[in-house]
Amino acid sequence: MKENGKIYFASDFHLGLATGTPTLFRERKVVSWLKKAAEDAKEIYLLGDIFDFWWEYKLVVPRGYTRFLGTVAEITDSGIPVHFFTGNHDMWVRDYLSSECGMTVHTAPVTIDFNGKKFHLAHGEGLGTTEAGYKILLSIFRSKILRAMYSSLHPSIGVGIGHMWSLNSRLGKGLVDDFYGEEKEDLLRYARTVLVNEKIDYFVFGHRHLGMIFRLKQGAEVLILGDWIKNGSFGEWDGQELRFTKL
Repeated sequence: MKENGKIYFASDFHLGLATGTPTLFRERKVVSWLKKAAEDAKEIYLLGDIFDFWWEYKLVVPRGYTRFLGTVAEITDSGIPVHFFTGNHDMWVRDYLSSECGMTVHTAPVTIDFNGKKFHLAHGEGLGTTEAGYKILLSIFRSKILRAMYSSLHPSIGVGIGHMWSLNSRLGKGLVDDFYGEEKEDLLRYARTVLVNEKIDYFVFGHRHLGMIFRLKQGAEVLILGDWIKNGSFGEWDGQELRFTKL
């Protein structure tokens, strides 16, 4: 790892999603950004929904993403750590991304210190939610028994079902929610609960696709990274300031 350098954050590339910009164009744009970031990066954090659907069988991984995976492997081979947080679209990883591409995979929120400032990082699915139906859905997605049963399907069937599900989601239909306000946003509600027991300077989330920095009354800043479906956005920490950039 470099002694000096920036920390980069991005999420919600949704590689493979046939909505918004063409999938190959989006992948090339992501790769271009990664290569540029690697020029001065100390670490890179990819905070979930990097793939629109990823189901990793024991001996089979989804077709595609060659440019992205090759670029990540090149970056990690150079000594720059790349962290992959699972999202609600790509939580079904095994060891391919770590063993073949060198990424460090996280399946839960992480709190880490950068230059004396505490960052709380997560994709964000289910955090702070009060919707019982969504909690049940996530418990189904995370069930080891149901995952084993799904993996018994032939990859052409399993991956095909996954892509159909994704295209019929709100995101696949091009529907994006507006900002609901501090009291109604799940991720802001979650951040406030974390602050009850722990001093955090910055929260960085994906998932909501809003693309914004919000300062809580407690003083912490919340960065919601936005997505790359039409444009692209990312956060960067230079050791002194957390910046948010929309491409």
